[in-house]
Amino acid sequence: MQLISAQLTAATVAIRSVLNMEYPADAVLRRFFRENPLLGANDRAFVAETVFGVLRHKYYLECLMDLVTPRALLLAYLAKFQGMNLRELTPHASESEVKWLTAIKSIAVDKQPLAVQAEFPAWLVEKLQAFMPDADILDLGRSLQQPASLDLRVNTIHAKRDNVLEALKQDGFEAEATPYSPVGIRITGKPAINRHSLFLSGHIEVQDEGSQILGYLLAPKRGDMVVDFCAGAGGKTLLLGALMNSKGRLYALDTSEKRLNNLKPRLKRSGLSNLHAQRISNENDLKVKRLAGKIDRVLVDVPCSGLGTLRRNPDLKWRQSPEGVQELKQKQAAILAASANLLKSGGRLVYATCSFLPEENQEIIEQFLVTHPKFSLLNCAELLAQQKISLETGEFLQLSPKSHGTDGFFAAALTIKKDEPSKLKPEKEPIKAEEKELVETKAHVPAKATIRKTTKTAKKEPPKAEKEKIVKVVKKKPAKTKNKEA
Repeated sequence: MQLISAQLTAATVAIRSVLNMEYPADAVLRRFFRENPLLGANDRAFVAETVFGVLRHKYYLECLMDLVTPRALLLAYLAKFQGMNLRELTPHASESEVKWLTAIKSIAVDKQPLAVQAEFPAWLVEKLQAFMPDADILDLGRSLQQPASLDLRVNTIHAKRDNVLEALKQDGFEAEATPYSPVGIRITGKPAINRHSLFLSGHIEVQDEGSQILGYLLAPKRGDMVVDFCAGAGGKTLLLGALMNSKGRLYALDTSEKRLNNLKPRLKRSGLSNLHAQRISNENDLKVKRLAGKIDRVLVDVPCSGLGTLRRNPDLKWRQSPEGVQELKQKQAAILAASANLLKSGGRLVYATCSFLPEENQEIIEQFLVTHPKFSLLNCAELLAQQKISLETGEFLQLSPKSHGTDGFFAAALTIKKDEPSKLKPEKEPIKAEEKELVETKAHVPAKATIRKTTKTAKKEPPKAEKEKIVKVVKKKPAKTKNKEA
């Protein structure tokens, strides 16, 4: 690759814009390109690649310099990770910069501390060491330093995967079926797929394979009532609608009007007719409460740290903090509790994050089960096997870039326990006893009438002769009592 001074200048400005970490890097880059419309396609590609490359290796690059500047980060990245030699860089560098670049060429990454090698901030390494050995932390970090693959999802409302694969190959794309998702396709490189006719016609959508698997874990059926509780721009919602074959009713709920607006053009391309997008103020919105106990399937892809997506969003590890994770945990617990109220007996809820921290995953589920004893866990591996997807990750679904080639995902499947018949009997027995007593009381009503009749007869005045005999008997009784006592 031959360097152009204009590209170096543009990349330096873009890196400076991103480094304050105030906004997501992809949003900053989009704004940068809008403000610099004269940049060509190659220029844009160079700027985007170097900006994200610097963010992926920022920790190590900063260790190579005394004074951290956007230009120094760019030159160091090109020398250490893009394999550019000094002959290529010298025309664009000062004498002092060339001397410094010569010195850092010999500094090996594997001689650095664990946090630097893994490219994780110290607070994150500390959290990971609570449940992972250092070797696994390093493997995880290195896998997240690699660029993510371009995964597509075939919209089965419009097409079949084999036909789409054939069409893409005929158009010169290096494409193959994803190993796990039945509707996934993986593309080599970073082509502008959003300009392809298959994309514009709604036959394909860009979606990570791990995200696709969440839809198959939920496994909605035709005619079901389904809720995507944190729908965002609707990638998973559209998959659920396709799995339902556009039958039944599918709600896409989100607190952001902007995100739901981004769903509209995708929905139009999808061909779905059963999707209803609704903005809610929070998890306790009246629109949510009206659906209580009516829903067959609920997907809850909660807001999270996003650390499982560092291949795509490397700036997240520098923008996130322990305090931020703590706030997210409270929000996650509240959203899970609210969304669980929607589920009907025998239904299924899938809780998901794109994080690998147990405090956002297993611990949230464990706390929920303690406070909601009517719910129980389902085995994710068994549920996916029913969909002919072989993924042995245990009771929970746990995906990682190194093991599965996807973003880092966690998911748990929950259902409402069905009441056992034996537990219902004690509640019915008192009712039956009361009913029996009521029946017996009604059966003895004639006897009461007889008693009243007898009482009235007894109250009649006895004949005079009998009355005198009674009086005499009464007078004699006290005398006999006194003689007995004496």
